[in-house]
Amino acid sequence: MSRTILIVEDQDDNRRIMRDLLTSGGYAVIEAVTGLDGVRAAEAHRPDLILMDVQLPGLDGYEATRRIKAHPDLGAIPIIIVTSYALSGDDIKAYAAGCDDYVAKPFSPRQLLAKVRGYLD
Repeated sequence: MSRTILIVEDQDDNRRIMRDLLTSGGYAVIEAVTGLDGVRAAEAHRPDLILMDVQLPGLDGYEATRRIKAHPDLGAIPIIIVTSYALSGDDIKAYAAGCDDYVAKPFSPRQLLAKVRGYLD
């Protein structure tokens, strides 16, 4: 049975790149475009890992991460923030929100896949 990854990303191109990378690595993928949809998808599907953008319409990735981590049935799901919003201190904000790891865009596909595998394999 393949592991499931939820991608929460509002940019179509970025979602496609991550989807192609992860499916070629043998993972099942669920996608959400907004932070609130990401929280709902996490509740509905209980993915094995979440890749979360920060700049999302409505609920940003920090708040979506906080809500997921606060949920008693979802708190153990690893969340990797994947963002172009990589100014000094943004990684600290991401970890404070509860994420397990942080990747700045543009990312190396090989490095992102290695991070994902580190959590799931």
